[in-house]
Amino acid sequence: MKTGVLLINLGTPDSPQTSDVRKYLTQFLNDPRVIDINPVGRFILVNGIIVPFRSSKSAKLYQHIWTKEGSPLLTNSNKMKVLLQKELGENFVVELGMRYKNPSLESALNKLREAHVEKIIMIPLYPQYASSSTGSSVAEAIRLMQKWEVTPSIEVISKFYDNPDFIAACVDVAKKYSINDYDYVIFSYHGLPERHITKGAAHYGTNSCNFGTCCNSITEKNQYCYRANCFETTRQLVKGLNIPEGKYETTFQSRLDDKWIKPYSDRVIREKAKEGKKKILVFSPAFVADCLETLYEIGTEYNEIFKEHGGEKITLVESLNDSPKWIEALKKMVLKASS
Repeated sequence: MKTGVLLINLGTPDSPQTSDVRKYLTQFLNDPRVIDINPVGRFILVNGIIVPFRSSKSAKLYQHIWTKEGSPLLTNSNKMKVLLQKELGENFVVELGMRYKNPSLESALNKLREAHVEKIIMIPLYPQYASSSTGSSVAEAIRLMQKWEVTPSIEVISKFYDNPDFIAACVDVAKKYSINDYDYVIFSYHGLPERHITKGAAHYGTNSCNFGTCCNSITEKNQYCYRANCFETTRQLVKGLNIPEGKYETTFQSRLDDKWIKPYSDRVIREKAKEGKKKILVFSPAFVADCLETLYEIGTEYNEIFKEHGGEKITLVESLNDSPKWIEALKKMVLKASS
C-alpha cells in the first residue's frame, strides 16, 4: 500500500483572458472563508460589484506575468510535485490540487483514490496558517472525500512557518543577495482583514487581539494566528540572515481597505523612499511559488511607487519555487508525517 501526498495551492486562472479570470475570481471570492460576511451580502458584493469591475483589470495584470509555459504559480507548483515524487520514490504518490480552478482538488484526490493509498498527507502550501487559505483548502478536501466509501488515514500539515528546513531553504535562496548592499529589508506578507485575526483569537478564548505586542512570541493562544505566524517567520529569517535590528520590517500587502492588518507594504515602501532609502530588498515568505502578488505587485507596482518617491530600486527575492533545499524540506515533512 502506498502513501498519498496532496500538495494544495491557492489557484490561478486557466489563462490571462478576462473570461477565465472572471471564472477564477467568482470561485475564489464566493468562498465564505475568504469573504466572511452575510451570504446574501457576499453574493451581491462579489457577483454584482467585484467580479464585473475587477476581472478585466486583473486579466491585464496576469498578462504581464504569464509565460510560454503558462501561469508561474501553476508551473512552479507542478515542478514541486514532480521533484518531490522523484525524491520520495515509488512508495508515495504525489498529486497537486488547486483550491480554485485547475488542476482541481477533486481531480487530485480522485487520482489518489485510484492509486488505493492507505494514507493521505495533505500539505497546503501556505507556510502561515489562515482560515481563508489553509482552513478553506483542508475543509474543501475533506468535503470532497465525504463521497468516498473508504476514507484513508489523513494527516494535515497545517503550517510550517517555523520548520527549520523551511527557514533554511528561504535563507539559502537569499544567499545570492548581499544584505549589506541594501538600505533596508522588508518582509511582505499577504494581508488579511483584521476581523479574521479577531475571529481566530476567539477560538482560544481570547476576547480580542491588540494587533501589537501579542505577536512578539508564539504561545498556545496565538499558534494559529496568521499575524503572529508572520512575525515569527520574520524573526526566524532575520536570525538566519544576520540582519541587524533597525534594518528590517514586517509588512502586509494586497489589502482591499484600511481594516486589514498593518503595517501596509505599499505605505512603508513610500515612507522609506521619502526617508532617503535608495535600495530595498523585499522577501515575500507567505508564498512558496512566485505568483501575481510577488512578480507583479512587489516586482513592478512597488518598484514604481518606490521610484516615484525618490527610491532607486526594489529587489524581490524569488520564492522557493523548485529550489533543492525546499524540495528536501518537503520530503522531510512527508517522511515525518508518514512514520
